[in-house]
Amino acid sequence: MASEEKSLNFIEQIIEEDVKSGLSNTKLRFRFPPEPNGYLHIGHASSIALNFGLGIDYQSPVNLRFDDTNPEKEEQEFVDAIKKDVEWLGYTWAEECYASDYFQQLYDWAVLLIKKDKAYVDSQSSEEMAIQKGTPTTPGTDSPYRNRSVEENLDLFERMKNGEFEAGTHILRAKIDMKSTNMLMRDPIMYRILHKHHHRTGDAWKIYPMYDWAHGQSDYLEQISHSFCTLEFLPHRELYDWFLDQIFDDNKLRPKQREFARRNLSHTVVSKRKLQQLVKEKHVNGWDDPRMSTISGLRRRGYTAASLRNFANTIGIAKRDNLINVSVLEFCIREDLNKIAPRVMAVLDPVKLVITNYPEGKEEWLEAENNQEDENAGFRKVPFSRELYIEREDFLEEAPAKFFRLTLGKEVRLKNAYIIKGESVIKDENGNITEIHVTYDTDSLSGSGTEASQRKVSGTLHWVSIQHALEAEVRLYDRLFTDEAPDSYKEKNFLDFVNPNSLEIVTGFVEPSLATAQNEDKFQFQRLGYFTVDKDSTASKLVFNKTVGLKDAWEEKGKKEENSINNSLKDINKYFKIETKPERIAIESAIGENIKNISTFSLLQNALKKNINNNKASLLFSQFILKYSNWKSTDFEEEDIKKLYSMSLKSESTYVRSKTLLNLRDLESESFKNQFDDEVLKLYSNPPKNASEREIEILSEMVKK
Repeated sequence: MASEEKSLNFIEQIIEEDVKSGLSNTKLRFRFPPEPNGYLHIGHASSIALNFGLGIDYQSPVNLRFDDTNPEKEEQEFVDAIKKDVEWLGYTWAEECYASDYFQQLYDWAVLLIKKDKAYVDSQSSEEMAIQKGTPTTPGTDSPYRNRSVEENLDLFERMKNGEFEAGTHILRAKIDMKSTNMLMRDPIMYRILHKHHHRTGDAWKIYPMYDWAHGQSDYLEQISHSFCTLEFLPHRELYDWFLDQIFDDNKLRPKQREFARRNLSHTVVSKRKLQQLVKEKHVNGWDDPRMSTISGLRRRGYTAASLRNFANTIGIAKRDNLINVSVLEFCIREDLNKIAPRVMAVLDPVKLVITNYPEGKEEWLEAENNQEDENAGFRKVPFSRELYIEREDFLEEAPAKFFRLTLGKEVRLKNAYIIKGESVIKDENGNITEIHVTYDTDSLSGSGTEASQRKVSGTLHWVSIQHALEAEVRLYDRLFTDEAPDSYKEKNFLDFVNPNSLEIVTGFVEPSLATAQNEDKFQFQRLGYFTVDKDSTASKLVFNKTVGLKDAWEEKGKKEENSINNSLKDINKYFKIETKPERIAIESAIGENIKNISTFSLLQNALKKNINNNKASLLFSQFILKYSNWKSTDFEEEDIKKLYSMSLKSESTYVRSKTLLNLRDLESESFKNQFDDEVLKLYSNPPKNASEREIEILSEMVKK
C-alpha cells in the first residue's frame, strides 16, 4: 500500500478508499495503454510514471497495452519505440497486451449487443449522421435505420466483417439515447469498415472497433482495477460504464475509469498530429530530434531517465489542466547531471592564446578534478602547452570595470593551470583579433601551494591545448518554439512560433580525454553547460548535443521583456505631459524600439488585452503594440482588437484617436476596417473640441479615400 507518511494525491486517495471499501490488494492492477501511432512524448512520461509508480507503491502488476484499433495510422515501428522508451525510463510491465488480441471477443460481444437490441447497423453517410446527431443544445433524431430487425443487423454486421462492403457504407452503432445531454451517448459508433492491413492481424479483419468500445472492454478482459485517463476522457466515462454494463459478469472485477489533468509543457507541443507535422515538413530531423518533446528526442538530447521521473514526481497529479514551464524540466536535468556528469574543458568559439614566456615544445599534464559533487569521481590529466584556445568572448582588448575575464594588463587564472596576464594582440587586415599574447606566472600553478598560486584574481577561464585538442561538431540546441503555448492561439498557426535559432552547429575543440566518449555519455563543458555524445558521433568525428545551459537564459530573457513592458507603460504617461512634438516623437520611438525587441507573443497579447480599458495611456500603449510589434493585428484575438479600436476611437485624447486612426488606415483587412466606417465618419462630421490638426488631417484623408 502507499506509504501513510507521505501526502496522498487524489488518485492514491481513490485507491485507498476502494481498498477500505473491500477491494483486495491482490486485485489491484494498472495499465499504460498507448496507441502505437507515434512516438511517446513528455506527457506520456508523466502517465507512465503515474501508472508504473502505482504498481511499485502497491506492489501490483502493470500491463503495457497497445490500443491498436486503427490500422491507418499504427505501425510496428511505433510499438518498438514505445517499448524501448518505457524500458529506458526504468519500468517493467507485467504483461504485454494488444487490443488486437481481443478482436474476436469484441466482435462476439458486439453480436451479443445486436441480439439484445442494444446495437444496430447504420447505413447513413457521415454528413447525414452529423445532422441527425444534433448539437450540444439540440437533441438528436433517430437514424432511419435504428429499428432494423435483429436478424437484418446480424446479417449486415457479419457481411461487414467478411469484407462485402466498401468503407463508409455501413457502421455499427450502440443503441443508447439520441436525446442524451452527453453527445457521446447519442448512439456512438462501435465498428467501422476499413480495408487496411493491420501490423499484427494482417488482413484478417475488415472491420475495426472504435476506441471507446475497445478500451473499456480491454480493461475488463485484463481485469484492470483502475483505468486512469486524462481529463478529455471525462465525458467518455458514462459511455465506458454503459458498455461495461452490457457485458459485465458479477464474478469478475469491474474496472473503474478516473481522470487526471494533462500537464502541458511550455515552449513545445505534445499533439501527435503536430509532432508528426514537424517531422514531415522537416522543421526537425525526425521523431528523435533533440528539440522534440518526444522521450526519444529528450534522451538523444541528453536527458536522463532519472530526470524525467523526477520531473513527473515534481509536477505531480492534478485535477485541472496546467501549463508547466519547461524551466522545471531543465532544472531536473541540471540537478541530475550536476551529480553525475564529469567536468571537462571545451572551447566552442576559439581564439588562439600564446603564452610568450612558456618554453616552446614544453608540455605538462596537469591534474583536474572530474566532479567536485562526486567524491568518487577522481581526477584526470589534461595537457598544457604554450599555445591554447580560449573562448573569444573571454577576452576584450578594452574592457569595462566589471569585466572579470581576460584583458590587456590584467590577470586571470587558467582553470587547473597558471595565472596569466594580457600583454598584446595580433589582428588580421580586417581588425579581427587572431592571437592574444600573454605571460604566465611560473609559480602560480593551481594546487601547488605556493604563495603565488593562492593569489586572488578577477576570473577563471577554461581552455584547451591546441596541440592536443580534438575537433568536434557541437550542436547547440535551444527551445523549439519562441512562445510558451504555441498551439493555444485561435488566430495563429503553431508553426508561426518555430524558433529560427533552435539549432546552431559549430566546430569546437575538446580536451583529449574525450577521444573514447561513447553515444549518450554525458559531460559538463565547464562554464558552458551540459552536453551529451550524439549517435552520429564516430571514432573519427565527435558529435555533441547541448542538453541544457548552466543557467536558465530564457528566464533572464523573460524578465528583461517583462521589464521592457513595465518601463514602457511608465514612460507613456510622460507622453501626455510634455509640450513639444519632438519630445513625444522621442518617447514613442523609444517605446516602439522596446516593443520591437519583444519576441514572446503571449507577453504582447496579455499586455494588449490587459490595457484595453478607458485609461488613455493604456489605450495608447496598446495601439503602439499594434504599430511596432513584429505581429499583425490579425494575429491577436479579433474580439480584443475590435474592442480596442472601438474604445480608442471614443477616447478623450486626440493622441490616442490619431494613433488609432493611423493604425486603422494601415490595416490590410478592408472588411475589418469597414466595421468602423460609421465611427470614423462621425468623428469627421463632428470632431471633438480637442481634436488636433493632425487628427483632422487623418480623418479627411480616410473619409475621402
